[in-house]
Amino acid sequence: MASLMDELLLTMDGEREQYEKLISLNGEKKDSIIHKKLDVLEAITAQEQAIADSLLELEKRRGDLLRSIAAVMGHDGEQITVSWMIDNLSNQPVEREQLITARGKLIEAADSVQVLNFQTQNLLKQALEMVEFDITLLKSIKQAPQTSNYGRDAVTTGDLLGRSGFDAKQ
Repeated sequence: MASLMDELLLTMDGEREQYEKLISLNGEKKDSIIHKKLDVLEAITAQEQAIADSLLELEKRRGDLLRSIAAVMGHDGEQITVSWMIDNLSNQPVEREQLITARGKLIEAADSVQVLNFQTQNLLKQALEMVEFDITLLKSIKQAPQTSNYGRDAVTTGDLLGRSGFDAKQ
């Protein structure tokens, strides 16, 4: 049981480290979005995907370890969590404290990643809005407004102003 507990703590610490890697990449990601460096953003996204894959493996490993610990404790087949483990380790205060600390650090790191992801999502939305604005502006530059010239039937003739923008003739 002690080796399973040590392995569980190492796995949770590994998860926390992966979340911290995501946190450290976030600053570079924001800069690449702001300065429109798509090649850097693409590289960061690839790194984030590798970290996400690692996190999935660690999460699966944590689940397997919890099932193994449950079997050792005589709770085979039950769905147990780290919180359940903490509640049921009242007779082992050292392991209980280690689990409480590891869980707290893991939750803190995951919450930080969630906040940073929300901020990055908003930044990306703003960047897309700017791109849409630029596209609209470029389209409107190519379209000249109609003149106020009216024909015999009191309807506008549909004549367009010149495309030069300003008339330089004096």
